[in-house]
Amino acid sequence: MTEVSETVASTCGERVEPIRLPKWLRRPIQTDKAYSDVHTALKKNGLNTVCEDAKCPNRHECWNHGTATVMILGNLCTRDCSFCSIAHGLPIGLDLEEPQRVADAIEKMELKHVVITSVTRDDLLDGGADIFAQTITAVKERIPGVTVEVLTPDFWGRRENIDKVLATGPVVFNHNIETVKRLQRSIRSGATYGKSMKVLRYASEFREGSIKVKSGIMVGLGETNEEVLETLHDLHANGVRLLTIGQYLAPTRDHAHTKRFVTPREFVDLEDAAYEIGFEAVASGPLVRSSYRADKMLPVKP
Repeated sequence: MTEVSETVASTCGERVEPIRLPKWLRRPIQTDKAYSDVHTALKKNGLNTVCEDAKCPNRHECWNHGTATVMILGNLCTRDCSFCSIAHGLPIGLDLEEPQRVADAIEKMELKHVVITSVTRDDLLDGGADIFAQTITAVKERIPGVTVEVLTPDFWGRRENIDKVLATGPVVFNHNIETVKRLQRSIRSGATYGKSMKVLRYASEFREGSIKVKSGIMVGLGETNEEVLETLHDLHANGVRLLTIGQYLAPTRDHAHTKRFVTPREFVDLEDAAYEIGFEAVASGPLVRSSYRADKMLPVKP
């Protein structure tokens, strides 16, 4: 048993010494048979996971519990967000067999709730929406009763692309706002606050609100408490009912600077504030990520 790294890169273009993580961000790393089974199933089917590509600190815990977030459409993102460690570049082509391979892996892992996400594919006319839809359909056909959650890019805000995904009936549609309005340009490449809010609102209104809508925000990027609360109010006003709030940790020296470590007490306060606003399920904590314990947020009251 070892601990996760006790330091985090704290630069954005300049060389400084890494910041030591506070004790509440250090956790033991343990692996058991379930972790090995998940890892084997994913690798055998040639699949990518956001757990590994985005260096998620919870991947050992989730894999030990037999859960994973599958990342489709390759492992090269056409956008280059300053918070994200997924590789940036120009993908080549599409893997049309990927939906069935995802279904194979999910069946072998015997999952009851599945999270499917992707890189952003601005090189495709539909942003990869058709592969998203095929993957959801293949998983649901292969594993009766499984619930599927999607974490999608913005598809440039085009309704016809969002419709392709929503029409397959995911139980949760997740699209992250990531940060407050003031920091959008410096943190999110190619995305805007307004466009993301429109995507969330549209998803919340699809088929009279039959699909739960989720979003997430990182803290520690230099935002103020007032800006975070403003964002939460905006998310709720645009139909979001499931919410995640987590600590931003710079993946490398080349990514956006981690401005501060938000305390566990502050995360509790944010969770309380979110429930007061009207969110139905909230996961707020230093190590919370978009898909962390996603199955625990279901079912939720309509």
